[in-house]
Amino acid sequence: MVKNIFFIGIILAASGVVGPPFSLALGLAFGLTVKHPYHFESQQLSRFLLQAAVVCLGFGMNLGEVAHAGRAGFTYTAISITFALSLGLLLGRLLGVEKTQSLLISAGTAICGGSAVAALGPVLDANEEEMAVSLGTVFVLNSVALLLFPLIGWSLHMSQTQFGLWAALAIHDTSSVVGAGAKYGPVALAVGTTVKLARALWIVPLAVATAGLRKSRARIQLPWFIFLFCVAAVVATYLPQHLPSTAAAFQDLNRLGRSGLTVVLFLIGTGISRSTLRQVGLRPMLQGIALWVVVASASLWAIHAGWIAL
Repeated sequence: MVKNIFFIGIILAASGVVGPPFSLALGLAFGLTVKHPYHFESQQLSRFLLQAAVVCLGFGMNLGEVAHAGRAGFTYTAISITFALSLGLLLGRLLGVEKTQSLLISAGTAICGGSAVAALGPVLDANEEEMAVSLGTVFVLNSVALLLFPLIGWSLHMSQTQFGLWAALAIHDTSSVVGAGAKYGPVALAVGTTVKLARALWIVPLAVATAGLRKSRARIQLPWFIFLFCVAAVVATYLPQHLPSTAAAFQDLNRLGRSGLTVVLFLIGTGISRSTLRQVGLRPMLQGIALWVVVASASLWAIHAGWIAL
C-alpha cells in the first residue's frame, strides 16, 4: 500500500496535475506519516533527476539572457556567499554548534544547499550523523522557502526579475529556486535558474580551498551539469535559426525539465521524516534558521532598495 502511494505521488508530480509547491507538500505528507520504502533509491534518483532536469531547462533559455544574468549575478553571489559563510560560522560558534556541522550548514545556505553539503562532506571527513544533521537542516528550510517565497513576492509586488534574483540568492537548493521561479513566472524562472547556477559554481573553489587547508585528499565533485546547461542554452539559441523544426523539440525538452523538477521536489519531501527532524537537534536548526532569515531579509531589502538589480 505504501509503495503504491509513493508511485502515485511520482505520477501526479510528473503529469503536471500538481504544481511544484503542492508536489513538495505531498512529499512532506508522505515522509512525515509513513516509513519510506525506497529511501536510499529516492535520494539517488532525485540527485540524478535534478541535474538532468536543469540541463533540459537550458533548452528553454536564450544565451543572451543567460550570459547577462550570469555576469551580473556573479558579483552578487560572491558578496552574498562571503557574507553568509562568515555570519554562519559566527552564529555556529555563538550557539555552540560542532565546527564541521556549522561549516556544512553555512555552506549549504551560502551556496547550493544539499549539493554543497555533499561536496564538502568528504573534504571535511564528516561522519554520517554530521552529514544527516546538516542535510536535514538545509532541506527543511529549503522546503519552507519554496512554499513561502512566492507568497512574499506577490505581497510585495516584486517584478519577475526581482523575484528570480531574490530566490537565487536566498533559497538553498536549485530545485526549490526553479520550483519557486516556475510558479512566479517564466522570467523569474530564467533569472533564478541562471543566477543560482552561477552561485553553485562556487562549490568548486570553496571545496578546493577547504581541502587545501585541511590537507584532504578527498575527491572533489565538479558540477558538470552546469556546463551542460550552458551548452543546451547555446544550442537552443542558434540551432533553430538554421533548423526551425528543432524549436518544437527544444520546447518539449524544456517542459520535460519542468516536470522532472516537480518530481524532484516530491522526492525531496519524502526524504524528510520525523526521525530526520528529531536528529537535526535544536542548535543546528537555530543556526540554519537565523542564518537563512538574515540572508533572505538582507537580499530582499537590497533588491527592493535597488542596490541589487539585473
